[in-house]
Amino acid sequence: MDSTASTALPDLWDRLWGSQPDPALWVVLATLAAALAVVVPHSAWRVSRNAVTIAHEGGHGLVALVTGRQLTGIRLHSDTSGLTVSRGKPHGIGMILTAAAGYTAPPLLGLGGAALLAAGHITLLLWLATALLAAMLVMIRNAYGVLTVVLSGGTFLLVSWLAGPQVQAAFGYAVVWFLLLGGVRPAFELQAKRVRGAAGDSDADQLSRLTHVPAGLWLFLFHAVSLCSLIGGGRWLLGV
Repeated sequence: MDSTASTALPDLWDRLWGSQPDPALWVVLATLAAALAVVVPHSAWRVSRNAVTIAHEGGHGLVALVTGRQLTGIRLHSDTSGLTVSRGKPHGIGMILTAAAGYTAPPLLGLGGAALLAAGHITLLLWLATALLAAMLVMIRNAYGVLTVVLSGGTFLLVSWLAGPQVQAAFGYAVVWFLLLGGVRPAFELQAKRVRGAAGDSDADQLSRLTHVPAGLWLFLFHAVSLCSLIGGGRWLLGV
């Protein structure tokens, strides 16, 4: 019994922290094409945007906790919108960082994922994503949100435990490409809504009220973070 445990723990540690070989270039390019196929066409984006919403609302929730706010719940809706509610001072640095975390979370998660993949930590990436989704599930407060997070987390768990190294690599690269590319489009969508006057309570407008900095400058920050993350993460994934 003790012998089995002493053998299993090092094996688990090696599996988690060990590095895996990089996939062939054609796999990297194929996963890039797959990510583009679910981000660029409007019909596909209407579905795949749910995954970006998970990262967006998860970013709000994580930063709320880190800055000392009380996270009371997260809701994910079938129209790909979401809502994260936290309690604390309605102003100050904690509220500002929480509001700014939504649009910046998906591209920054993609950038972090690209760094892990560039270092060969494919399994670690999958397990970290599973852990984050499991932690987020505790705070979900509606049925649709539970369904989407459970399906997402279950997919990561199955791939990390049952799939071989090549499938894990392809899945990991596809997910990271999706976060990098999918993290760019929401800021442009928000910009288009603001031009039409249809986004008066957006994150950028809330940040403007909190900081007295024009909403357009916050929108510029969202663009800068997402585009820089795509460029930097893309270079890592392509080995440039």
